[in-house]
Amino acid sequence: MHSTGLGKNNNLVMTDPARLLIILDDWARAGWIRWLDTEFAVFLHRQVPDASPALLLAAALTSHQNGHGHVCLDIHYCLSEPGTALSLPPESPVRQPELTPQQLLAQLDSAQWTQALHNALLVDDKPGTDMQAEAGNQPLVLDSSSGRPLLYLRRFWRYEQTLAHSIQQRLLSRPDVDDRLLSSCIKTIFEQLSQNTAAELTRDCDWQRIACGLAVRQRFSIITGGPGTGKTTTVVKVLAVLQALQHAAGQPPLRIRLAAPTGKAAARLSTSITSQLARHDLQGVPGDVSTVHRLLGPVRNSRFFRHHAGNPLPVDVVVVDEASMVDVELMALLLDALPAQARLVLLGDKDQLASVEAGAVLGSLCQRAALAHYWQQTSDWITSVTGQHVPDHLINNDGTGLDQAITMLRYSHRFGAVPGIGDLAQAVNSSADANTLNAFFDGQYSELKRLHIGNTRDTAFEQLIADLDNGYGHYLSLARQPPATEASSLSWDTWALDILQAHGHFQLLAALRKGEFGVEGLNQRIESILRSAGLLPPWQERAFDTDDARSPAPTQAAWYPGRPVMVTRNDYNLDLMNGDIGITLPYPLPVPGGTELRLRVAFTAGDKQKPVRWVLPSRLQSVETVFAMTVHKSQGSEFTHTALILPQHENPVLTRELIYTGITRAVRQFTLIDNNPKVLPGAVASSVFRTSGLLHAISGS
Repeated sequence: MHSTGLGKNNNLVMTDPARLLIILDDWARAGWIRWLDTEFAVFLHRQVPDASPALLLAAALTSHQNGHGHVCLDIHYCLSEPGTALSLPPESPVRQPELTPQQLLAQLDSAQWTQALHNALLVDDKPGTDMQAEAGNQPLVLDSSSGRPLLYLRRFWRYEQTLAHSIQQRLLSRPDVDDRLLSSCIKTIFEQLSQNTAAELTRDCDWQRIACGLAVRQRFSIITGGPGTGKTTTVVKVLAVLQALQHAAGQPPLRIRLAAPTGKAAARLSTSITSQLARHDLQGVPGDVSTVHRLLGPVRNSRFFRHHAGNPLPVDVVVVDEASMVDVELMALLLDALPAQARLVLLGDKDQLASVEAGAVLGSLCQRAALAHYWQQTSDWITSVTGQHVPDHLINNDGTGLDQAITMLRYSHRFGAVPGIGDLAQAVNSSADANTLNAFFDGQYSELKRLHIGNTRDTAFEQLIADLDNGYGHYLSLARQPPATEASSLSWDTWALDILQAHGHFQLLAALRKGEFGVEGLNQRIESILRSAGLLPPWQERAFDTDDARSPAPTQAAWYPGRPVMVTRNDYNLDLMNGDIGITLPYPLPVPGGTELRLRVAFTAGDKQKPVRWVLPSRLQSVETVFAMTVHKSQGSEFTHTALILPQHENPVLTRELIYTGITRAVRQFTLIDNNPKVLPGAVASSVFRTSGLLHAISGS
């Protein structure tokens, strides 16, 4: 076992920088923090050798927090709830450190720690405002403006300040809109597009109309709501109203761009909007959707984009779907690239998991959305323009300007035929107890199933995975029926599209990456199950070549027909984005003397002329097998049948938001797979808290 060599002198750690660095090294070796976090503290110590251990510890933990999705380190919260605040112990620790972070932090109090950060050479403790953000060059920023000391890496503080400043300016600068004309356009568009179902006609308040009015009224707005509440339907109406206003004023159509964080989310939004455009004649409403990165115009082989404050996007309106997945850096870059007069509309579910990278932007902005907090004058305006009456309990004259820009859609249309999925998701959001959660799986809902398994070799688990109707057998059976080798390229494209669509029929989601119940162990086990079922070719019968001398030997990472892969990093050369899913399939290619089948990975291309992109496997440098994928990776996707497998033991990763996100990926059927009945209620009782100063920076709240 590795030893720090400090023996019983742990009480001296906070007086000796060298001892502190040894402790940080031990934490990294134990897998509790990243080597990056330790090396950051080492770097600062080299720059300023007399930097206090308290400062070096704070720097390492701030870096650690960024790696866990937090924008900053909350000093008070870290000391009062160190395990929760720091997400420790980690998902897969190597071992227990000799001195844990919790034990070390117990030697500090908030006043001492904060004082050690004030007036330090490495810390800017008077950061001012965003307009002065470039002035300081210290790597750390201590912002106490909210009354709670928050420690940032400078670039994340700058992102947050840029974002806050941009939103403030858009809230203060409203476009010139004729309320009477707006009211008329809303009435006309909603009569044209609404289904007028019995449920809609009996509701006291049409939140879609309210969302439409508020989005047109402002240069920044958010439409949030759970699955099936009509976010996409509403934004189509918003865009139709905006174009109708332009037409009525004799102005040219607005330049509108639609975007989403991942290729999968972009494809879903495009499909949804295109289907609405096919049913209705909506002039000027686009159906094309790009990723946010593609919208900004990435500069090849760099982290920079073509569009920024000095070269803004040529747009009048930008809509971003699945905004909960957008991190603080990307959102700040997007706001920075928007012209001052442009509108930005964010769509997303505030209760979903936040972005993988640092910052829960949508969640932070929508903290108060459930109670609306509309001013009386906002409520009166809503009534005069949309004809809707805001319930009294949602009116609050102490609300903020940001509150007036947010609409929460409150009625779901998605789960009408399968109410169990929506009811279960709502129960999870409400922190239901174990008995309530268990009752959902007692047979009253045919769309909800539960498998209690001892391990992944259970027969019930194997049957679910290979099932031809409700498991992976569905798409793999199609993959084993290719067209004739001499068939047209269109026939091969159509076959691949059918398989890609069938792949979305079922998906296994996992909370963890490591272990038997994590995606790495599950993907290996599922490959074995599917080979045994005859749905994947055995290694010794690999009939297809990848056409690449660098192709790997037959291992678990080898390429084979039917292997589903997800892109894990944007590849602008291939025009593939993080989250794109492809299926490995045989494809006919000309060779001397005829045609041979070679392995290619089929991705949807979104091009009517060439709907499938066939990619050489060796060109895919950042992909992973996704028979099982993490819940995080599933965001922006939906599957006819979703199965969520929980680990044997409780884990800090397991939270209410993760369970909710997993459940709401299901469209028609949801299966919970677990081993320990305590894990589900334990996860539902735990909520994600992402440290951020964004809401205070915008509204002072």
